[in-house]
Amino acid sequence: MRKIVLYSILYGLLPFFGETFLQKSNTLNKGDKRGMSGHSKFANIKHKKEKNDAAKGKIFTKIGKEIAVAVKEGGPDPANNSKLRDVIAKAKSNNMPNDTIERGIKKAAGDANSVNYVQNTYEGYGPNGIAIIVETLTDNKNRTAANVRSAFSKGRGNIGTSGCVSFMFQKKGQIIVSKEEYETDPDEFMMVALDAGAEDFVEEDDSYEITTDPDAFGEVREALEKEGVPMASAEVTMIPQTYVELTDPKDIANIQKTLDMLDDDDDVQDVYHNWDE
Repeated sequence: MRKIVLYSILYGLLPFFGETFLQKSNTLNKGDKRGMSGHSKFANIKHKKEKNDAAKGKIFTKIGKEIAVAVKEGGPDPANNSKLRDVIAKAKSNNMPNDTIERGIKKAAGDANSVNYVQNTYEGYGPNGIAIIVETLTDNKNRTAANVRSAFSKGRGNIGTSGCVSFMFQKKGQIIVSKEEYETDPDEFMMVALDAGAEDFVEEDDSYEITTDPDAFGEVREALEKEGVPMASAEVTMIPQTYVELTDPKDIANIQKTLDMLDDDDDVQDVYHNWDE
């Protein structure tokens, strides 16, 4: 059962009622399923990591592109490049070795002029109106466009116009912390996250989900990092406002085909959708 911590109200009342109020409120909320729709991201992250273990080279290549772009835009020193710091954090959460990260930074710094990746975003629909957003980073827009279009069509979906589904998502910084890797008092951890600037704090059965404003993501992530908090995932992402369930096996097979083809494409950096898996 998911425990939602509506901290914005509680935190505002804390100076008036003290910690006792917060503790009582959290006790009342145990077993009370409210607010968000109960979609644990941690299970999906574990699944992706297990999948990526068999093909680490592919995910490392994708993150390597992000490192190259970050270095080109802001220089090779993470201390002076917040975007690079965030990409490094993402790389570490995907078990990318430090020496691989350092080599990527040095390579990009030594040959910055060769980095000519262009970022494009595609929006479209899968079976039963599933909303899909695809973010790409490519040196060949025509190749990428053809591959993305093929992935949609082979899954019985179609690419739409810019903005056709993005309004169904919210851009947020999201940090996932595994309970197995980080044993702590939930209330104390919530306060640490709030003090760092988090917007939302959600406790799941197996993890904690911390949501931030995209512009505050780096600051919150670094604050938690200084507290020694291990992160299963830390990135700016697109969070669906609603989810769509599929029951027809053919629809499920088709959406999975589209997602698999997109995941296998080296030009595709991220895929967001509102399928209730």
